[in-house]
Amino acid sequence: MANHKSALKRIRSNNAKRLRNKYQHKTTRTFIKRLKDTTDKSEAQELLKKVVSMIDKLAKKNIIHDNKAANKKSKLTKLVNSL
Repeated sequence: MANHKSALKRIRSNNAKRLRNKYQHKTTRTFIKRLKDTTDKSEAQELLKKVVSMIDKLAKKNIIHDNKAANKKSKLTKLVNSL
């Protein structure tokens, strides 16, 4: 266990950040699943805008790698265009 005040605070703040990142990542994955299950093209296009925005935010905060974000966006855009 940590002995310094600053180390204890760091543990608390890291835990809070970890939970926030986990929540945002899980929410994005849920929206991606919802997008993949959609068959209506106009609905999918609206959902794609929201999902792309969420993916960009994850990449910006280094929750996922930039290249992974680019791959996800590319694959999802192809999926929506093929509907």
